[in-house]
Amino acid sequence: MSFMNWMLDREIKRELPLEWNDLIPTEVFMREAVDLVEKAKSEGVVLRLVGGLGIAIKCKSNRDFGAKLGRVGTGTTQQEYSDIDLVSYKRHRDQVKSFFGGLSYAKRRATLSSAASERQIYYHPKGWFSVDVFFDKLMVANHPIDFVGRLELDYPTITATDALLEKIQMWEAFSAKDLKDCLLLLKSCRIDEEKGIASNHIAKLLSSDWGFWYTATTNLNKILRFVSELDRFGPDAGIDPAQVTSVDRTELSTKIEALLKTISDEPKTFGWKMRAKIGTSRKWYNPVERPDTVGGFGIWEAIK
Repeated sequence: MSFMNWMLDREIKRELPLEWNDLIPTEVFMREAVDLVEKAKSEGVVLRLVGGLGIAIKCKSNRDFGAKLGRVGTGTTQQEYSDIDLVSYKRHRDQVKSFFGGLSYAKRRATLSSAASERQIYYHPKGWFSVDVFFDKLMVANHPIDFVGRLELDYPTITATDALLEKIQMWEAFSAKDLKDCLLLLKSCRIDEEKGIASNHIAKLLSSDWGFWYTATTNLNKILRFVSELDRFGPDAGIDPAQVTSVDRTELSTKIEALLKTISDEPKTFGWKMRAKIGTSRKWYNPVERPDTVGGFGIWEAIK
């Protein structure tokens, strides 16, 4: 059948192998995502993976822990991922368009929304999934993430530091999947390692932006409480507490506490201090999702 062709620059038909039972395996997403980054590199185009799929690829060596969290594998009624998210530099916009066109991907026609968010959307030649490409910044966010000058720091994904920031910038609709992505990332990466989670970079970034600081530290503190009371809160997030050992819990808590301490110890700018006086009486984040469209404000509704 035709696949959203009124939105695309050419006709696409959805064609899935029968053995997939209408569910695209996680391995297909992972393979295609890495292939796209590698092929783009061969053509001089910088692409890096972001989002939950990027975290899964970055943390592949800890895939067993992801399974314990219930974040791994295609289930019987749903698939683990629905799209591939990438980021590039604005200087590569035209090259990105040619790159995906050369791979027979169909481009979604530009809309006011996609133009304002510096975003291009492509569809797999056989309609398997969409690919979102952001340029320079992740603008579709409660607190936009700036990737300028940072994409070369890791491969084929963004850095673990930016991957964590991408998750903890979410104020609206922080989901159980986002929580599990954070836990997997924290389990897999050391704090302050060159290619780990650079707490000093995060602390410096948040020291001049009270709004981002408030959202990020609120999320980190709630993740910390979630881990410390996993027996109580785990089932609400689809996590079997028996699958997460006391050693794992201690490791996660220790890393979060270290990150929060570094953020707390970082001197704050004058602008940060002035905005802190206003606090949450004025909206401190960019509204992207809405409660009526996402079904509430996510997993944190259970943690009061």
